[in-house]
Amino acid sequence: MIQGGPKPSPPASPSPSPSSPPPSATTCCFRNSKPYPLKLHLEMASMVILSSLAQSPLRLFSTSPELPPLSRARSLLAGSRLFVSPRRRRSGPSDRWRLSPVRAQDARDEPGGSFREEGSGPDWPILKRWDVPWQWQTVSLTSLACGVSFVLTGLVETAAIPYLGLRLEELSLDEKAEILFVDQSITTAAVLGVLYGITRTFQPVPEDLFRYDLKEPFNLQRGWLLWAGIGLIGALLAVAVTGYAMSLFSGETPQRETDALVRLLPLIGSSGVSTACLLGITGVLAPFLEETIFRGFFMVSLTKWVPTPVAVLISAAVFALAHLTPGEFPQLFVLGTALGLSYAQTRNLITPITIHSLWNSGVILLLTFLQLQGYDIKELLQAS
Repeated sequence: MIQGGPKPSPPASPSPSPSSPPPSATTCCFRNSKPYPLKLHLEMASMVILSSLAQSPLRLFSTSPELPPLSRARSLLAGSRLFVSPRRRRSGPSDRWRLSPVRAQDARDEPGGSFREEGSGPDWPILKRWDVPWQWQTVSLTSLACGVSFVLTGLVETAAIPYLGLRLEELSLDEKAEILFVDQSITTAAVLGVLYGITRTFQPVPEDLFRYDLKEPFNLQRGWLLWAGIGLIGALLAVAVTGYAMSLFSGETPQRETDALVRLLPLIGSSGVSTACLLGITGVLAPFLEETIFRGFFMVSLTKWVPTPVAVLISAAVFALAHLTPGEFPQLFVLGTALGLSYAQTRNLITPITIHSLWNSGVILLLTFLQLQGYDIKELLQAS
């Protein structure tokens, strides 16, 4: 070692070339520091991205109050429909990705979207209620108005017949059948006019109220013709079982002198005109009027306060009582239940009207056939 010699000068740092950019503060900071863990690098990168998003023009679409940049960016992503929070549940292989509450709310808001909560059970159409816009006062007054209009129409027609120069005892069976058809037409128009006049004051009326739709007759869920056939077969079987059970527990045959069908016996099979008028009354006008009132208005209105199956049973009982034939209450109640269930399934009044029409028309045609074959249909009805 040489003592007192000149100390070696430190090597000169190379000057940066003109083409290389000057080192940034971030580069200097990381040059002399230890390597960061990968997780910390990812967190810092995500913070930079979120901060840049918060300062971007996309923040103008946020309706939240002023927040710090990072919070605004997070709220922006939370409000986006692309934000899905995948959370794995390890309780079983059947559990898949679950949507966060934000995504669940978006599913409800989307047009036609449906979001079913866990444990809500099957979505049966027959259990759904209608969106009824009126209250119980309207239901009571409308039912009363329909009943009064029904009675008043009959009284007015009876009083008007002598002024028209008609003598009922001198009329032929065909003329009586024609008068009955006109009478039923006027009554149907008057009662439905009162019903629609009152209910149409509630605007807007939901689309599934008083719905008559001939489209998709064989749709598996709401096909009116498909479910009319199912309802008719079910009603026939149920009424047959009910009649058999009544015959076992009843010792005497109920009298049917007040039955409207018995009063129409002279017209059944008398001529083609009489048969056509009876089919028009029992197969078209009566089903249209009764189903619109008992199912389309009364049953639907009850679903505002009670479940749909209960409304079906109540309307069926009122339907049976309205026929004023106590001896036939069980059969009419069963038939009314089948009509109500078919309507609840399809939300289409054409379905119960079809069942009701086929039921009435089938009875008229069957009795006409038996009458032409020489059977005493009055005796058959009393024995049935």
